[in-house]
Amino acid sequence: MARQNTVFKEAYNRYVSALRTDAALPSEPEIAAQLGISRSTARAILTRLSDAGIIRWNKRQKVVLRQPTEADFFPSEETDSLHDIIERSFMQRILSDDAAPGMQINELELAREIGTGTTSVREFLIRFSRFGLIEKRPNSHWILKGFTRDFALELADVREMFEVHSAAEFGKLPPESDAWRALSDIKAEHHAMLRDLDTRYKDFSTLDERFHLLIHAASKNRFIADFYDAIAIIFHYHYQWNKAFARERNERAIHEHLDYISALESRDQAAIDFSCRLHLRSARQTLLQSIPTAPSDDSFAKNQR
Repeated sequence: MARQNTVFKEAYNRYVSALRTDAALPSEPEIAAQLGISRSTARAILTRLSDAGIIRWNKRQKVVLRQPTEADFFPSEETDSLHDIIERSFMQRILSDDAAPGMQINELELAREIGTGTTSVREFLIRFSRFGLIEKRPNSHWILKGFTRDFALELADVREMFEVHSAAEFGKLPPESDAWRALSDIKAEHHAMLRDLDTRYKDFSTLDERFHLLIHAASKNRFIADFYDAIAIIFHYHYQWNKAFARERNERAIHEHLDYISALESRDQAAIDFSCRLHLRSARQTLLQSIPTAPSDDSFAKNQR
């Protein structure tokens, strides 16, 4: 039941973020297919929207009456999976001001802090350790090794190899693929964020992660999908390392995403390659800017500003 409730809340937040005033909504089966959920969950979403006065639901007619406000969304802590909760707690710990190379991370302490078992925490840390940011020590301890400029460059190189290939594959998907509908939804969420950027720009990292994971899924390559899922963690959280000019930086990235999406929709391979590489160059620059440029370039990237 708890898992089903999480699915409902996560899908509800996703659907609400893309609503347009005066727009007519599709049927329940269409909403279910669009969000990748059951019809009963789609019906529950519509019922909540109607009860909140966001839509008018009269049999088959469903019209959006008003734009949702922040109060209409479920809080993130109610929609996160256990993996997301562990990931967030871990990243907050290693991004704290007192985090530095050599800092110890204890599985038991992290599990107690999150309120879960050590097995789930250990599985996450083992998976994350492939990048060399943390290293296993005896007695359930891990050591933070640090995020360096060389590490960031290597990570960006691998990401670019994966994504250029995946974007090309995305452009070859058949028109009936569910990925096109998912891309359309993400495009709508980008436009919605732009309309309310002053209050929502901090949410961009989550949208960014979803967008790039969707593209990489088109590769249908199990190694790319598995490796990129972990790469995404770092690119997702690097937005928190340097908060200077975050609004302007995220606004630029949103526009780059929209150009990228237009190229994907055109199925023009040259346009896809150009937009993909252009955006990845910006992402690389943003990642490098998040790392201290002090003489001790090996120091861990803290929140500098």
